[in-house]
Amino acid sequence: MAPNAPWLVIAMLLQGALALGLLWYLGTVRIPMVMDGKVKIRDIALSRDGWPEHERKASNAFDNQFQLPVLFYVASLVALWLGPTLLELVLAYAFVATRYVHAAIHITTNNVVRRFAAYTAGLVVLCVFWADLLVRTLLIAFGAN
Repeated sequence: MAPNAPWLVIAMLLQGALALGLLWYLGTVRIPMVMDGKVKIRDIALSRDGWPEHERKASNAFDNQFQLPVLFYVASLVALWLGPTLLELVLAYAFVATRYVHAAIHITTNNVVRRFAAYTAGLVVLCVFWADLLVRTLLIAFGAN
């Protein structure tokens, strides 16, 4: 295993922990509402419209963990296969940090401008990660190690 590999795996686990944490939080929001009768199951069976705004913010934050992060996991697996560089570790942790910020904004103030800034920062970091991996892979493919 490459020396930097465990650190990249930790970044991946932290990203996964964010998704699991948001799912846990979503459960703590949803279950009491249903148990207390504030939300009727028939009102949420086919649509999220029956949930109050607070729940929808948490639900959307959870759903967002299956968009850009999927591309992060792919990049991370490629980096693990190649042997992650220090730059790739920095990019991985920067991406994960932007996802935590994005999720925090989403479930609290939901300030769209700030949320978009966090999303865009993560997207830029992810694009640099992918570009780095593309260059490394092409260099290997053409024998210019």
